[in-house]
Amino acid sequence: MKTHEGDVYAIFNKRFSSFALYEGIDGENFHPYQVSLRFHAREQDNKIIADLRKWLANSKVIDVSINFLLLREINEVDWINLACKVLHICKTAKDEWMVFLWDGTDAPPFGIYKKLEDEMQNQLPLCLEPMPLSRDVLCTFPTVGTILRVIINEDCRKYTPQLPKIGQWVKLFHVLCKVHEGLWYGVLTPSSKIRDIPNDNMLILERQSNYDHRLSCKLDKMPYWSFPWPSRITEVNCDDVPFATLMDVLMCRKVRKKFRCVVRVVAAIPWRVEDFCSPPGIYRVRFALEDPTARIHAFAYAEDGAKFFNGYSSDALTQKLIKLLGVAISAGGMEIKGAARNPPWVQCCLKSHYLKCYKICDTKLVG
Repeated sequence: MKTHEGDVYAIFNKRFSSFALYEGIDGENFHPYQVSLRFHAREQDNKIIADLRKWLANSKVIDVSINFLLLREINEVDWINLACKVLHICKTAKDEWMVFLWDGTDAPPFGIYKKLEDEMQNQLPLCLEPMPLSRDVLCTFPTVGTILRVIINEDCRKYTPQLPKIGQWVKLFHVLCKVHEGLWYGVLTPSSKIRDIPNDNMLILERQSNYDHRLSCKLDKMPYWSFPWPSRITEVNCDDVPFATLMDVLMCRKVRKKFRCVVRVVAAIPWRVEDFCSPPGIYRVRFALEDPTARIHAFAYAEDGAKFFNGYSSDALTQKLIKLLGVAISAGGMEIKGAARNPPWVQCCLKSHYLKCYKICDTKLVG
């Protein structure tokens, strides 16, 4: 312990010192959530921690309010605090884990910097995990709200000896929020920590109440960021079909089931209009679609493709495709090189087929 200008400091010497961090006033157990490599628990530690918690509960120490963001409030790559529910945990590499978190809100869309012409050789990923999750796992997820992937590597496991439990609400402190190819994800670092939260905590009750209110609305499956209404550059002929999310689509086991979705079109193969048709004149274009819940591939094929592209000339269709894919255009009508693409939210109808194959149907590109 040292004193500097009247304040007392604890100095950690990594050659000799050790430490353990425990939950504070709300703690119910005596398991540290972060420890140093040299730390060894002692029998008397539990009594010391219990006495400190009792002292803290009766003291007048100022409780500094910590801001826990909703996923929809993330707006940049930064260090953040979150309060989320753990939906799934999987091992993604030898010494790396991925935790799937959810709070019922939609993370904001992010600009796509990859060039359209690069999609053929270097496709936008549909997910961040090495292998897509099985449908059985997906069926345990909510169909509304972003699911944030958070990576825990070997270095962090040293300081987070216990992984959170599936189904548990947790607080995450000092998580590094990042973006990969337009997909948000989090990274735990040695300075991050995870704490369980009881289900009757006000943070959790507030999030659950907001989610329940959202589900009670007629337009609950529409992305938060598409309100008040999606762009009019597409028209759908399936107004009798209720809105669905792409997570609904991925969960579906039925063949030829129709969905009405609000999505962003983030990529196309082929990307040049001249290549949209095969030599016999059959449309075959694969689009990458995303909403706050998932990213999938969907095909504009044959007659459905012809209906979607609406018989436009190559020049007219090129201009409409530029709008659909969110290409940045200058005031002079030229593409702005190096600028992010920000595709608009549009309606489209999808039909499920075998082996997670989806086709665009009953939809026209008109804008």
